[in-house]
Amino acid sequence: MSWQQCSGTGGTSCKTVSGEVTIDANWRWLHVKGDYTNCYTDNTWNTTVCASNDKCASSCVVEGADYSSTYGITAGGTDLTLKFVTKGQYSTNIGSRTYLMKDASTYQIFNLIGNEFTFDVDVSQLPCGLNGALYFVVMDPKGQGTAGAKYGTGYCDGQCPRDLKFINGKANAEGWKASSNDKNAGVGMRGACCAEMDIWEANSVSTALTPHSCDTPGFVECSGDKCGGTYSETRYGGPCDPNGCDFNPYRLGVTDFYGKGKTVDTSKPFTVVTQFIGSGSTLSEIKRYYVQGGKVIENPQPKTAGITGNSITQAWCDAENKANKEDVYPFKDKGGMAGMAAGMAKGMVLVMSLWDDHYANMLWLDSTYPTDKDASFPGAARGDCATSSGVPADVESKNANAQVKYFNIKFGPIGSTFKQP
Repeated sequence: MSWQQCSGTGGTSCKTVSGEVTIDANWRWLHVKGDYTNCYTDNTWNTTVCASNDKCASSCVVEGADYSSTYGITAGGTDLTLKFVTKGQYSTNIGSRTYLMKDASTYQIFNLIGNEFTFDVDVSQLPCGLNGALYFVVMDPKGQGTAGAKYGTGYCDGQCPRDLKFINGKANAEGWKASSNDKNAGVGMRGACCAEMDIWEANSVSTALTPHSCDTPGFVECSGDKCGGTYSETRYGGPCDPNGCDFNPYRLGVTDFYGKGKTVDTSKPFTVVTQFIGSGSTLSEIKRYYVQGGKVIENPQPKTAGITGNSITQAWCDAENKANKEDVYPFKDKGGMAGMAAGMAKGMVLVMSLWDDHYANMLWLDSTYPTDKDASFPGAARGDCATSSGVPADVESKNANAQVKYFNIKFGPIGSTFKQP
């Protein structure tokens, strides 16, 4: 998958960079070294081979991937398409997580501060409950363990995920609890934390632009509920901010901006531009533009009382937290924009994914959430999907053909990837 490195102004001076895409190790077949015995089946470990994390790591290997037939992933030219449900010869695959590679063994690293990242996207086939997410995390460019980046290892994010089968070269089998509503997943005792910049979490109904800061921006391994985040009983007990400071137009009261037939019409492809204003290790502002039908569209001004400005700054995040009457403020507690900048200064890996939500049915993105709040409460309404929507079993059966397409990635200094107004 190729992308473009730009210079100059207005998107007129861009050079093609040849890259690759790899799928995350969590999706790959995990089997005993030298034969085809499964180390992991459905959502449980082989307790003989994986009686301990160390034994499992020395006994098991991750396999290569048939991207199209098994995982519903097609890449070519400047395009990447991720299909939601793919029925392969041996299994049914749900969603995927992929990384942009510099070469066959190294993730492409982006230094975002002082630059802008632009891509085209088609979310027309993503209904309520799905999330086509394009984002950056502070991963090691070489991945982890002997499998390395080539096999999609080393993932971490602001939720400190504990559903990873391998972390830092060791298995996560000890203490593993199979999910009650996801036949492919579970939660182990170990988690993987790092700063996360969600450029794009979206379906055809809602979208959010969200930085997630951490006490330590680079990779940190955590244990049990001390990880915090989605996978732990103590959501705010970890080293990272699981909530983020999100710019979701619908949540800010601008309900006619994003969606099918709206200002940004999600029934058709469009361009997303995100600018990271600052220099060195200082990030002062995150700005967003859309381009569709030859027209440049700025992020809207919020309609929520007490919030002004259409870009993310520390002051803007402070105002949003106050206006939405949120009891906690982990974004600021974990370093805020300065913490996010520290993560960006380390260099970040591009993640492109498609997923459904077995924890909250994606209601935090496209419906009223928490569901016990009235939609009129500031910040509660995030989209017009029903609070009963997004149940993974329903989405997987009714919207198996859903897909997202990412294409025409461009990166360079502010103003170099598109013509600003």
